[in-house]
Amino acid sequence: MANESTSSTLSELYTEIVAEAQFVASEQSIMRNLVKNYSITGGGKVVEVPVYGTVSASAVAEATDLGNTAINPTSVSITASEVGIMTTLTDLARNSAPRNVAGDIGKLFGEAIAKKIDTDLTAKFDGFSQEIGDGTTALSPANIFNAVAILRKNAVPSTDMACVVHPLNAFDLKSGLTNTFVGRDTELSNEALRSGYVGSLAGVNIFETSNIADTSGNNPGTTGDYKGAVFHRDALALAMMQDIKIETQRDASLRADEIVATSVYGTGEIHDTYGVELNVDSSIQ
Repeated sequence: MANESTSSTLSELYTEIVAEAQFVASEQSIMRNLVKNYSITGGGKVVEVPVYGTVSASAVAEATDLGNTAINPTSVSITASEVGIMTTLTDLARNSAPRNVAGDIGKLFGEAIAKKIDTDLTAKFDGFSQEIGDGTTALSPANIFNAVAILRKNAVPSTDMACVVHPLNAFDLKSGLTNTFVGRDTELSNEALRSGYVGSLAGVNIFETSNIADTSGNNPGTTGDYKGAVFHRDALALAMMQDIKIETQRDASLRADEIVATSVYGTGEIHDTYGVELNVDSSIQ
């Protein structure tokens, strides 16, 4: 008969798995720190995020009553769902392993959950109604400046903006900045050549992640189409109901333990005008 335990009653081995998985999941997710974070507490698995429209002030004459401005926010519903991963660790594998099995499993589970969170959030880029590119041209610095101009035209706050692109698209961006890696007499070009990192462009920090789906199937005859975005933190949201949790179940007849990692969260688009999709193609594969 299986003997079940949870993360609150884990042995020292599984306590280390929990600690490593939680640390890695938090550190490896790029998108988690770039979007609005909410907690789902109490009953239910849905959080309602209020969205306020823009209001305007007007000039008034002295001793004249102000007209009433109605504040009628809409709301966006974000529903949490469960994601998970499981492995079976046999007693023989655990006892004979030359490495720290607990740390390795925790690292793998943390990376898996972090990748899933990032993939779910970057998939929201395709939902932005404002778009630059048609999936047939390479990413250029002009695309970033164009996106920033669109956001600032919409009065999006200039702080807390970020750009997230696939590494293959970042290659083209760096190529343009460095004159095809020959070098230019600019600080940004030199830094891109030295470190391979773009840093900040048009006042926006550039981040690379492979957790962006290839949408080449939407454009026959092309490959390496990845939809990045330039967006403000308030454009997207991550609603966390349960951070990464580890549970184990002992299977005595198998002489092994099932190790399960789960997380419960939801993602959503909050302010559509706070993001611009970069629908670009990569020149390399």
